[in-house]
Amino acid sequence: MIGRLNHVAIAVPDLIAASALYRDTLGAKVNPPQDEPDHGVTVVFIELPNTKIELLYPLGENSPIQGFLDKNPSGGIHHICYEVEDILAARDKLKAAGARVLGSGEPKIGAHGKPVLFLHPKDFTGTLVELEQI
Repeated sequence: MIGRLNHVAIAVPDLIAASALYRDTLGAKVNPPQDEPDHGVTVVFIELPNTKIELLYPLGENSPIQGFLDKNPSGGIHHICYEVEDILAARDKLKAAGARVLGSGEPKIGAHGKPVLFLHPKDFTGTLVELEQI
C-alpha cells in the first residue's frame, strides 16, 4: 500500500538557523519558507537526491508544532511521510485494520498541494505517520 518515503519532518526552534545549517554546512538545496496556515506551520523543504527533509516551525498561537517544541526545546523528528496512490483507499484499509486517523479523517491539502492524512503514533511504534497521495 505505501510507496516511497516522501519526507522526514523535523520540528525546529529556529527556522533560519536550521535552514542555514542544511544549506551552508551540509550543502543541501534549501527552498524558501512556505506558510501553511491550515496546518499551523511554516515549512522549508530541503531537497535531497532520494527524498526531502521538511523543517517545521510554528505558525500562529495554536500551532501543533509549538506543543512539540515545548516538550522538545531543541527540536527533533516530528513525523515521516509516505506516498500512497489513493489516499481514501489507504485510509479505509488502515481504519479497517484498526489504525486511527487523526482529525476528522478527511484529507487536507498539504504543503505539496496534494491530499494528506496523519495516523496516530501509538498505532505505528511511536511514530506520527503522514500519508500523501501522489
